[in-house]
Amino acid sequence: MKKTVISALLGLALTAALPSAAYAQELVVGGQIVGIQISTEGVLVAGTGPVETMEGRRSPAEEAGIREGDTLLEIDGRQIHSAGELIDAVGELDGRSAELTVRREDRTMKLSVRPALSREDQWMLGMWLRDGVSGIGTVTFCDPATGTYGALGHGISDDQTGASLSLGEGSISDAEVVSVTPGAAGVPGELNGCADLERLLGSVDRNTAHGIFGHLYSFPGGQLLETGQVHTGPVTIRSTVDGKTVREYHAQVTRVYQDSEGTHVMLSVTDPALTGATGGIVQGMSGSPILQDGKLVAAVTHVFVSDPTRGYGISIYDMLDAAGITEQQAA
Repeated sequence: MKKTVISALLGLALTAALPSAAYAQELVVGGQIVGIQISTEGVLVAGTGPVETMEGRRSPAEEAGIREGDTLLEIDGRQIHSAGELIDAVGELDGRSAELTVRREDRTMKLSVRPALSREDQWMLGMWLRDGVSGIGTVTFCDPATGTYGALGHGISDDQTGASLSLGEGSISDAEVVSVTPGAAGVPGELNGCADLERLLGSVDRNTAHGIFGHLYSFPGGQLLETGQVHTGPVTIRSTVDGKTVREYHAQVTRVYQDSEGTHVMLSVTDPALTGATGGIVQGMSGSPILQDGKLVAAVTHVFVSDPTRGYGISIYDMLDAAGITEQQAA
């Protein structure tokens, strides 16, 4: 059994949602912790810096105009699939210039770069690279009509640059919580999880600002609930904070507000069992379903860094917009 200990995935600032609409009458409610593994399309530039050469310091990446947060897609017309591939390709240049295909936000451009020979006799471009990420998060729902699931309630981005990771491919796997680092004022806590990479549960097909989405390889059992509009008042949060056991915890929605991007929720944890175990909302709980009036209405997304008993949520309808799930008629 191949297991790996991985970190929790939960943002620390509010993200936006999309306009709500009407959707499938019933969804399978989540709350399960899963391991999340994604590889990027191309290679993300996590930072740039100088190369120490025999003639002094040079930063080929900066000289070429490469910036932190750029995604490198090709070198001399050859696709880049991993940081290792790019490092090997730069070594093969033997100091010759090369053309990099770079994506910056919504633009794609060509930049010429010339490697520098380091004091260790290695050709380098002077940048730190990232080609994937792994962590744990919580499944929000599964649509029984399509097998589509949604998780996290926010996108996966690079923790250094803040840039959204351009998805190449990804998967979710079976996981369990092995310990908890409780949250405190100014110090966000986290769930510490162990993922079983040999027990894949589904694909990751979309990485959006409103969650990750994909298809499950086998349809899970679980409670079916209708979706509904969230409002202020008492709610319960379904989450896994110990082993693989999903439990419901009491909370209060203190504010619901809308803007041009959708519906946002502010909530406070009122359940002493949850505050005793975690301090409140911690990293890894993102995606935890929020239930109200017997319906699935929202998902936990972020925590107040200054107060772990308070956090944000996203409307379930905004997640379904991002998932591309269309309205279905009740049976």
